[in-house]
Formats: sequence, C-alpha cells, structure tokens
Amino acid sequence: MITVEVLLTQLPDLPRQDLERWISNDWVRPDRQEGDYAFRDIDVARVRLIQELRDELEVDERSMSVVLLLLDQLYDLRRRMRELRKGVDPTAS
Repeated sequence: MITVEVLLTQLPDLPRQDLERWISNDWVRPDRQEGDYAFRDIDVARVRLIQELRDELEVDERSMSVVLLLLDQLYDLRRRMRELRKGVDPTAS
C-alpha cells in the first residue's frame, strides 16, 4: 500500500484536488489508515485508468461515472466467464 504523497509522486501530472474529487465521487476507493488514504495496487491502477480516460480519451467528468460503471461491469462479466469456464472445464485457465 502507498500513501497519497507517494501516489502523487508517481503521477506528477495528477493534481491532488483531482485525486480528492475522484475519491469523493467514489471512483477510487482507497483504504483509510491512520487518518490518511492507503492505496492498494488496484487503486493505483484505477487512478491511472481514470487519468488516461480523461487525458487521452477526453472523457469528461459528467460521463466518467457511466464509463467507469460500464468498465466495471465488463471486468465483472469477464471474471464470471472465467469462473464458469473453469466449472465446465477444470483444466481451463
């Protein structure tokens, strides 16, 4: 797990207020540790995804919630399909 400061050091183009807004919008859900946020690898990946959607694909803030919801549903469906495939064929990976 890493702190906000470490995350912002790793992502120098990410303003702290953007990260805080993304947390308050519930787009990123870091753990709370000793009054500060603690980011797991999955949280860092999510922050990078949001940053890429915003900066490279130009997804605006109004649309971001919908885009993230659809991506979450897609990833969940892929996970379920893997589990189903393993149930049908235990040798499948």
